[in-house]
This record gives sequence, C-alpha cells and structure tokens, in this order.
Amino acid sequence: MTELRYYERKGRPRLAYRHREGIGPTLVFLPGYMSDMEGSKAQALMAYAEAEDRACLLFDYSGCGSSDGAFEEQAIADWRDDVIDLVNALVLGPVVLIGSSMGGWTMLLAAIAQPERIAALVGIAAAPDFTDWGFTDEEKATIQRDGKLEQPSDYDTTPYVTSRTFWESGEANRLLGGEIPIDCPVRLFHGQQDEDVPCEVSVELARRLRSADVHVNLVKDGDHRLSRVEDVARLLAQIKWLLESLKGH
Repeated sequence: MTELRYYERKGRPRLAYRHREGIGPTLVFLPGYMSDMEGSKAQALMAYAEAEDRACLLFDYSGCGSSDGAFEEQAIADWRDDVIDLVNALVLGPVVLIGSSMGGWTMLLAAIAQPERIAALVGIAAAPDFTDWGFTDEEKATIQRDGKLEQPSDYDTTPYVTSRTFWESGEANRLLGGEIPIDCPVRLFHGQQDEDVPCEVSVELARRLRSADVHVNLVKDGDHRLSRVEDVARLLAQIKWLLESLKGH
C-alpha cells in the first residue's frame, strides 16, 4: 500500500492522503459522508491503479479518517476545497474524480470550480443536494434549533451527525435547480435498491448536466454502497473503458 502522508495547510486542517504516480489522468477517490479512504471501493481503486501502473490519489476530508480537524466544524464547501487543494498541490495534469455518495456532490463542486483540471467524472450513488431532499421538515428544524441532528447509522456504531454548519453550506451549494455547467464525460452508477439516495437523483443529475457525454448505469439489485465484488468489478471495468475513451480526446 502507498505510504500514508500528510499535506500541511496554513489555517486549515492537514489532510491525510496516499498518492501513487503513474499513467495519467490521475484517479482521485472522494469518499462519502463520515467515510474515509480505507473503504472497500477506495482500496479497490488503488489496487487497480497499482496493477495498471495508473496514477491514483486517495485522501480523507478534514475532520474525517486520519486527517486533522473536528468533523462537526466542516462544511461541504470546506470538503470541496480539500479536493481542490490536494489536486493542485500533488497532481500534475488532468484528473478523473470518482465520488461516492456525498463525494459525488464534492466532485461536482470541484469540477465547476476548476474545469480545466477535470478529464472526467464518475459518480457512485451520487448525492448532490441531499441537505434538501435527504431530511424531513422536522429534521431540518432540529438542525436549525439544536445546531445538529444525530441519527443511527446503518454502517457504523457512531451516530450519523449533521451539523448546522454543514447543512447551511449544503443549502448554499445546491446544484439540481438548474443547468450544471460541467462539460466533461460523466459516468453515473446507482443501485435501484438504494434506500439512502434514490436512484432518481442520478437520473435527474444526468438531465441537469450540460455535458452531452453522460451515461447512467442502474444496477437493479444494487444497494447504496455498491461494494459487492460484482459491483466493484463493474465499476473498475467502466473506469478502464472510460480511460481508454479519453485517449481520443
């Protein structure tokens, strides 16, 4: 496994990352909410990069995993900036951003901010705007009143915490209300049995993206994580095909 390193920043938490150099464009994995680079899909991507001598970057957002910072103080805009900071500091040339769940939202925000760095995007159960559609009115009121909302997590013993800081930043960075100014190739994967992010979100995202080169791949028996062996194999096969197609651009 590529060595764990830290990127130091003035005035912001240092970021933990693993970076291997190789054939570009660099594959950059963006984790989901309360997730990190030790997840199975991130690890599978790095293993693929090592086998194919591809450049790859894994990292943890501020306040997550091995990175510094307090989780509840972070906003979606902060995590977007984490992506931009690391790409600009560590990567020469274009990147393919691969965003899982909330990582699909930070992927889109980073691509809008720096389109010249983006070769393509790959969303896995992408969840843009989930501060809007992902909470009931009562839950939104709790966030505003109490400063945070704690919910049981299906994936961890630690409660799923949404802070007012994050929620307000999410509401200020919603994308699905109009055309999304992204022109690069985009591939979206979504399980139709996803109980956390409706697969209709990816369909709507595809409709909103300005790019004409957008594919939506629905997995009929797939859940939110899409981390089964067959799901990961399908994802990597599509990434490989995407990288081959980029050679002609």
